[in-house]
Amino acid sequence: MRAADASSDTVRGQRCENESRAVHCRKKSLKRGLETLVASAVSTLHARGELDIETAPPLVIERTRDPRHGDFACPVALGLARAARCNPRELAARIVAALPEAGDVESTSVAGPGFINFKMANGAFQRIAGEIVGSESPWGRSRRHAGKRVQVEFVSVNPTGPLHVGHGRGAACGAALANLLEAVGWEVEREYYVNDAGRQMDILALSVWLRYLEVIDWPERPAFPEGGYRGEYIRDVATELAREHDTRLGRDLVEGPPGGDEDARLDALIAGARAALGEDGFAVVADAVLEEILAGIREDLAGFGVVFDRWFSERSLVDTGALARVLDILRERGEAYERDGALWFSATAHGDEKDRVLVRANGQSTYFASDVAYHLDKFERGFDRVIDVWGADHHGYIARVKGAIRALGRNADAFEVVIVQLASLWRGQDRVAMSTRSGEFVTLRDLVDEVGADAARFFYVLRKSDQHLDFDLELAKSRSTENPVYYVQYAHARIASVLRRAGEEGGNGNANAGAGAERSGLGHLSRLTEDHELGLLKTLSRYPEVVEAAAEACEPHQIAHYLRDLANAFHSFYNSHTILAGEADLRSARLTLVEATRRVIADGLGLIGVSAPSTM
Repeated sequence: MRAADASSDTVRGQRCENESRAVHCRKKSLKRGLETLVASAVSTLHARGELDIETAPPLVIERTRDPRHGDFACPVALGLARAARCNPRELAARIVAALPEAGDVESTSVAGPGFINFKMANGAFQRIAGEIVGSESPWGRSRRHAGKRVQVEFVSVNPTGPLHVGHGRGAACGAALANLLEAVGWEVEREYYVNDAGRQMDILALSVWLRYLEVIDWPERPAFPEGGYRGEYIRDVATELAREHDTRLGRDLVEGPPGGDEDARLDALIAGARAALGEDGFAVVADAVLEEILAGIREDLAGFGVVFDRWFSERSLVDTGALARVLDILRERGEAYERDGALWFSATAHGDEKDRVLVRANGQSTYFASDVAYHLDKFERGFDRVIDVWGADHHGYIARVKGAIRALGRNADAFEVVIVQLASLWRGQDRVAMSTRSGEFVTLRDLVDEVGADAARFFYVLRKSDQHLDFDLELAKSRSTENPVYYVQYAHARIASVLRRAGEEGGNGNANAGAGAERSGLGHLSRLTEDHELGLLKTLSRYPEVVEAAAEACEPHQIAHYLRDLANAFHSFYNSHTILAGEADLRSARLTLVEATRRVIADGLGLIGVSAPSTM
């Protein structure tokens, strides 16, 4: 094949890819439509021999910041100019001349060093209102990733106590991300990894047992250790344990002579408790506290609107032999070695700063070893993509887990981590302490009881997840336009009120207005020419782009910001125009517009797990 033919195929392939994407968006994205037009123009120039390139750069269509420059801008000429050996402005002019006719485009122009600016016809935006209300499925979503499976693991808090407000942000961000991925076609499985094995669980069991000895007033018991888990929830579990077992789990545990640090003391107490209770007795305590705390976590998450498809037990990795098997695989592949009686993973060979211990010299496997086995299990379940939502304190863990996935012969690029900074809770000028070990924290349940699940979910995703968040309790509870969730929900309730009044007055309510406009094409929507009407329509037209961008970047905060923009555009329109008065055609068009707005607000709120009330 000649070079020209090969490059022509490349350009045609770019055009076909963009046309395919436009179909995925069901022609509801103006941006996708413009990409197809530009790809066609580039292909036409290449076919004429006026554009000698081997590969076409990715087409980028951006919303303009200044409406004087039109609605959209495309920098494709800047990317092609060097390969085409011509001036970018001249090339941009040739691309514009080769653009196919498109009724949605009112005018094109070349600006700056070679940007192609597009001003869309009003009809392009007016029609969108009819498309939204005429759509049987949520408008603005796509099937772009249909047929592909992704697992999103989030929260995964050690079951050592109730969820606190810091954990809530990971829950809100993870749940919203899963919803977004579904909105662009992914088949999503939501998973919680239960760290029900290891030293932290031993410390938890010890803490409960020592409190149990206090409850039953057992005479020979050591002082409660500084490093134990405190808080009323530990006493509650201990009290329940005493109610169920009476004094049958009472044993003497005489602490040895003082010495060593607090960690050494904890390990000595755990060993003493195991010896006193026996493995079966210690397991009774450990299982009781695990069951109680997990039940509370499940209940709190359900009250927060977060439900998982699967709860994966760390213990199962040992019980099924998965942990032993992954260690054998690493040995066989030359990725693990013995040193100083321990088994090490060659993490430095995969970009980590140092090698990592898999099995300690005492024979105990590490948390990292369990994580390696767990992530191999994920890929063996056939997921095309694996996303973990981690707290910021786990940032340094990314390289070693990616390295382990690569060492196991799996695609490390299919593994992604979304970092979530903890949220700080403020009461006035005082920051609330949050320490699970000390027991001084505000639980997620407390937060939901105080501000509501809607406000909590919205506030948690207001900022990019890897940025610190200060949670303002007073703002979250306020019924003012400064409260973003109230502002957005009020827009939805306001529209619902308008539509109810329209129905009561015997006019075209939401269903009739929408269906009528859809049946007649542009219909009466061409009457929507006022600045606030067009501003609202243009904001609505952004929704498919925002959903796709938020899903691709794993950034739910983009939806929250968009909803504030949309609510602002609606309130501005509402305050400037009368909807239920005037000519019947204009009234019908405006009812269609507000119903379209209501649907997009409701869908966007749903993506981030917030309700869309009809009254407030």
